[in-house]
Order: sequence, then C-alpha cells, then structure tokens
Amino acid sequence: MEENDFFAGNPSPRIRHSAPGRLDVMGGIADYSGSLVLQMPIRERTVVMLALRNDTTIRVRTQQPVSHPLFETDWRQLLVTDDFIDYQRIRKILTTLPGGDWAAYAVGCLVVLAKEKGVARTGIDIWIDSQVPPGKGVSSSAALEVAVIRALAEAHQLTFTGTELPVLAQKAENRVAGAPCGLMDQLACHFGEPGKLLPILCQPDHVSDAIPLPEGVRFVGIDSGVRHAVGGGTYGTVRTAAFMGYTLMALYDGAYPHELQRSRDTGQRDHLLYNGYLANLTPREFEDRYAWLPAQFKGGDFIEKYSVTIDPVTEVRLNVTYPVLQAARHPVYENTRVQYFSLLLQHLPPTTDPPAREKALNQLGAWMYQSHDSYSACGLGSEQTDELVRLVRDHAGQGVYGAKITGGGGGGTVCVLCDGAKGLETVRRIHESYQQRHGVAVHLFV
Repeated sequence: MEENDFFAGNPSPRIRHSAPGRLDVMGGIADYSGSLVLQMPIRERTVVMLALRNDTTIRVRTQQPVSHPLFETDWRQLLVTDDFIDYQRIRKILTTLPGGDWAAYAVGCLVVLAKEKGVARTGIDIWIDSQVPPGKGVSSSAALEVAVIRALAEAHQLTFTGTELPVLAQKAENRVAGAPCGLMDQLACHFGEPGKLLPILCQPDHVSDAIPLPEGVRFVGIDSGVRHAVGGGTYGTVRTAAFMGYTLMALYDGAYPHELQRSRDTGQRDHLLYNGYLANLTPREFEDRYAWLPAQFKGGDFIEKYSVTIDPVTEVRLNVTYPVLQAARHPVYENTRVQYFSLLLQHLPPTTDPPAREKALNQLGAWMYQSHDSYSACGLGSEQTDELVRLVRDHAGQGVYGAKITGGGGGGTVCVLCDGAKGLETVRRIHESYQQRHGVAVHLFV
C-alpha cells in the first residue's frame, strides 16, 4: 500500500514529523538507576505522517517491515466508559488485536495524550516510514513515539515545556506498550544533536548541554544481527533485580516497607535512601556496606519476605531467579565510569600531541570494555556482541580503542570508539569480516 492510497478518502491535512534513533555510547541500563548517560542521535530517522478523521476509527500502517499488517481499531473498543482511560485494560486489548503488538507504540501515544493532556478522542490515520531498524538497540520505539507525539502536538495545537514530551513518550511505552524502558531513549531521540553526545542525569530527566565530539573522534555502531527487545525477559529480569537489591539495601538501613510502597505509587523518591537511585553510591560505599547482597534471589522468596520494589513498571515474578548483587553493583560502577569518560573526552589532547592523545583514547576504551564486561556479568551479553568486542580488541593500534554492547543488551548493536580516517576504515573492515563470517548483512551506524 502506498501513502496516497492509505490516506485516500481522508480530506484532513497531513502532518509530518520525524525523530532519529540513538546510539548509546555510555550509561545504558544504568539509566533506571539514576546514572549519568551519554547518548548520540544516529543518521537514521523515523518519519510519521498523520491526518485526523471525522469518526473514531484509528488506523496505523508501517512501511518497515512490510510483513506488519494494517492495524485498525476504534476508540470505543479501547475505553471502559466514555470518560475513563485504563492503561492496563487498553494494553490487554491491544495484545488481542492483529498487529496490536507493534501498533501499541503509536496508539499508546494517542492514549497517553488523551488521558494526560485531555486531547479529543477523535479518529486518526497514522503512516509510519522508519529507517531506524527495530531490534538493533538503537531506540526504534522511542524514535517512533517522539515522532508521533510531535505530529499529534501540531494536530491538536499542544505545546510542551522542558522534558514533558519525552516523559509522555516513555509513559506510552511503559504503560500501553508494556516495555519497561528507562527515560534516556526518549530524551535522546528528542533532544539529541548530530555529531554531539547528549549527557543525561537520569534522576529522572536532567539534560545538560550537548558535548561536541573532539576532532577525529567517532562513535560507530555495528549491528550484531541478534535481535534485542526492551520488552524481553532478560532486560526485565536485570532491571527487576536492581530494584530488588535497592529494596534490601533500604530496609537494611532503616526504611519501612510502606515508604517503599508510597514511592512506587507516587514516583516520589526524595525521602528515600540515596534519593532512590543506586547510582548515587560510590563504588567504595557499595563494597563497604552492601557487598553482602545475595548473588541470586528467587522471586517467590523475595515477595514472601519483602513484597515490594519502588519500580512501577516491573513486577517480581515468583519462579524467576534474579541476579541481585551484580544488577545492583552495575549502575554504581557505571555511573562513575561515565563521569570519568565524559570529563576525559571533553579534555582529550589534540592531534598535535599524539602520545598524550593515544593514552587518553586507550583509557576511554578501557572504560567501554569495563562497561561491556559488566553487562555480561549481569547476563545481558551475547556470543555475537562478545565477538564484535573481541574483534575491536584484536585491532588495537589501528585507530580503534574500545567497544561495548549498547542499550538494553542481550544482542543489538555494539558501539565502537575510533579516531581519524584510519579508525573508521578499521571499523569498516571489522564490519565486513563479521558479515562474511556469519553470512548475513548487518547494519553499520556511522
């Protein structure tokens, strides 16, 4: 189906907006624990075209992948009553409809704006043309949500302030699509600037000025060919484990269960230990005070003894064994790594001082390798992403300095630090040899 065919019969003006995907350079899964993260928009973008209808029909069509069917529903099918929007009920309804699993990311934006901003529940046609590949760990869902809300804002004459638009986009993904992502993806897709790193302190949404990359420095993404999904079990398991660890720490230091429950219900964390964020500990504090956390904890045992975590978008499952110690340790060390990484990158010696520059680049790369190893210790690695990181290590001295798995891990893309034309050429060779070895075509994000 072509775009004009899709909108045939709808006389309303078409509104077009877009948003880029993002490359996670440092920070990744530590975002939900309050870490500083460094994100960069990629060249690939998601384009959304929409037009309001004069009925209550919702239609969504995407060009990529072409296997997705036309999604169609009606506002009246989603609502309990004319005046009540229930996120959980709508999520369940969408899972029963053909195409509802992927369309939920776009429909979720409609639902959230209707509930949170009072937008009229009118029908709409939404056409999606995305060059941001799904399942690669480059925030295809966040790019879609940001583009949809930008277009809806124009259609309904809405204005947003501060980080309001990304927060609403995250709510669509968490509450309607049912994927427990942190906020960094939507913030990066909305505020990111080409050729710059966006620093975000995820407590929850402090965005600083973008950092221009030093001359010659590039961060390039190599797709592993292994599909990544934020809604997947492994990411959710590690996220839940981190919050289980926080619960044990808070109770150990004198918090009451009802305080944790109140934080979960309200989203307020200021009254809690470390303001509710693991990243506010230093590595020394963690090792001195909390290294006793259990390496593994069965979900049923945790619920029986402690009942609650402060994370409103995950649930502790009875029969899952959680890697509590490493999941809690990771954001503590990652936040420290990202802080050092950001400072050193901004003070990188110039190309006129090759020895000092080489030393600094090697240190930046070492922090990336440490981050990758910590992901793997949490259970978020994969054979293919490990292979790509090893290939970068094997090409040391050829303009490449570090690599790490990105985003939620469990596959997806590996971010590579390279310097100058020599480094970029080395990355291209690694990419080509990886494709030949596995007999697949994988994306290179330059």
